[in-house]
Amino acid sequence: MAAKKSANAGLPRVDFDHVIIGHLPSMIASLDPNGLTELITYEREHADRLPFLEVMERRLEALNNGATPSASIAVDLPKGTDGKDGVSKVSPATAGPPLDPAANTVRSNPTQR
Repeated sequence: MAAKKSANAGLPRVDFDHVIIGHLPSMIASLDPNGLTELITYEREHADRLPFLEVMERRLEALNNGATPSASIAVDLPKGTDGKDGVSKVSPATAGPPLDPAANTVRSNPTQR
């Protein structure tokens, strides 16, 4: 059986579909204008996430105004979850104590009686 080819395999950043917005600036810092343009085109055609596009377009503008790509930054950043299998560790066993709505009431407030 042939291996399934990722849709983003040819991109400058192969793990781009799973990046967290906070990690995006450091992940694109080493890209030149051509690589960044390729990534912007891919984003527009696929997820079209406005915050991602804004960050990348600001970086492209900076590059076009004389900024230079910085040294490559380690891409070994934590994943959005526990970084292993993508499964959340939240369960009823890890939940906090039940909430008592009455404990959060202000007795002097007539709307909360």
